[in-house]
Amino acid sequence: MGSATSKTARKLPKEKPSWAGSRMPSTPGAAPEASRPRPKIPLAFESKSEADAKDPDFLSKLNQLGPVRVGHHTQTLRAASDVQNMYRSRMQSEAEASSTRSTRNRLLASSLSELLEARKSMASPAELETLAERYKIDVEKLHELCRVVNTPSIDEDTVVRTTAKDGEQFLTMSHLLPGSLG
Repeated sequence: MGSATSKTARKLPKEKPSWAGSRMPSTPGAAPEASRPRPKIPLAFESKSEADAKDPDFLSKLNQLGPVRVGHHTQTLRAASDVQNMYRSRMQSEAEASSTRSTRNRLLASSLSELLEARKSMASPAELETLAERYKIDVEKLHELCRVVNTPSIDEDTVVRTTAKDGEQFLTMSHLLPGSLG
C-alpha cells in the first residue's frame, strides 16, 4: 500500500560477510568445525549491562500497568484426593441406585424424571402410593422432592413442526408455567 517513496529502502551489505559461504575449512589441513572448541557464548542473565537496566520504554509500560492486583475472590483448587473421593461417592451412589437389591429413596436421574412425569397423571392418593412403591420411594420423600424438583410440561397447542429444505425436521414448543394449567 502507498507509493514506493513512502517506504524505506532496503539496504543490502556491499561486501560478503566473513561467515558466509561454504562450511569447509579455509585451509587444507585445518580441523573440521565440529572438532574445534567453540567459545562460550554468555547467557542473557550473565551479560546484563547498565544500558539494559535503563530501558525507558519498558519502565514507562511498567508504570502504566501499576502494582499487581491479586484477586482474593479466587477459589482454591480441590486436591486430587478430594476429587477422587467425590468421584467414588458418585459411582457408589449410581451403583446403589441401579442395583437389583432393595434400595429405598435412591433413583437414577432418568428414573427420577420418569417418576416425576408419571406423578402428573395421578388422580388419587392411592395411585400416588402405588407409583411410589413401584419406584421404591417413600410417599413423604416424594412430596418433599416435588416441592423443589419438577419436570417441564409441554403445552401441546404450542408444538410447531417445521421441515428444512434438506428434509430435517424441527420441533418448537412452549412449556406450561406453574399455575397456568387449565
